[in-house]
Amino acid sequence: MHSPSLRHDAASAIPLTALRVRRGCARAAALLALLAPLADAASAGPLAERMIERSAAPVGEAVLEEVDEAPTSAAFPPPGTRLIREVAYGPDAQQRFDVYAPSQTSGAPVLLMVHGGGWARGDKGSHGVVENKVARWVPRGFIVVSTNYRLLPAAGPVEQARDIARALAAAQSKAAAWGGDRNRFVLMGHSAGAHLVALLGASPALAREEGAAPWLGTVILDTAALDVVGTMEARHLPLYDRAFGSDPAYWRAASPHHALAGAAAPVLGVCSTRRRDSCPQLTRFAAKAAPLGMRVSVLKQNLSHRDINRDLGLAGSYTELVEAFIGTLDTGMARLLANPQADR
Repeated sequence: MHSPSLRHDAASAIPLTALRVRRGCARAAALLALLAPLADAASAGPLAERMIERSAAPVGEAVLEEVDEAPTSAAFPPPGTRLIREVAYGPDAQQRFDVYAPSQTSGAPVLLMVHGGGWARGDKGSHGVVENKVARWVPRGFIVVSTNYRLLPAAGPVEQARDIARALAAAQSKAAAWGGDRNRFVLMGHSAGAHLVALLGASPALAREEGAAPWLGTVILDTAALDVVGTMEARHLPLYDRAFGSDPAYWRAASPHHALAGAAAPVLGVCSTRRRDSCPQLTRFAAKAAPLGMRVSVLKQNLSHRDINRDLGLAGSYTELVEAFIGTLDTGMARLLANPQADR
């Protein structure tokens, strides 16, 4: 693949990759160029501050996390989807993932999805985690794997990231049995799950230690835990104390920003302009990654934290922009994503 050209994101002063895709994804690439530099002003103001302050109460923390824990609909999964439940990748009951695969496929790319929930709750089978993603991408020839991991207090974020690496290694080893290609994986996570995949993306050695092979790219969906040290040194919610504790050395070990040390697989970061924390952290992460030779594209969206996860897979520009990034990782995936037959 040719080296991507760069354009300047005027809102963040961060180079933003101008995505090169085949003709079927050209519209999405154009949309990315137009929509990425959304104004940060949408996230500012007294109302946003009051919402964050209210969320510091135990009940209100769910407002910030906005984890959609509703069950999937009765019509899920869609026809033509083969579901393999509760595949074990470790001895703990939480070390399990579900596989959604086309009924007949060979050499399919695999999206491995990691749920959020403040490192303490959430589930791989929730509506917002899988329903729209499976409905969109399985008909296009992708396999979707949705994984659980051990939660607080049984495991802290660094060990949770290792769980994701173990899940990745297990899914890679089993992919051929589902009609998948072990060399065509994309990691994706939301909220706390976005932090976990970002940590692996910034430090691939952590994944290699658990037996995982390289993957093509990482999609992080709205997290304010890219710079854990900065988060913990500033005013923050109690959920971060429960996750990261009081040891600055642990903050650094769990911080994707501080783990960046060299070139790694490309990253797409999606952040909500309705928050004051996630977009600034993402742009700083991209700025640090660029001189290391790591491509980090920033996609700012005027969506809530929850909807950035739940709405991904619905028809529209947001989904197309994420697909445009995925299409740059592999020409075969670009062709699958541009398949109009999947929408019929």
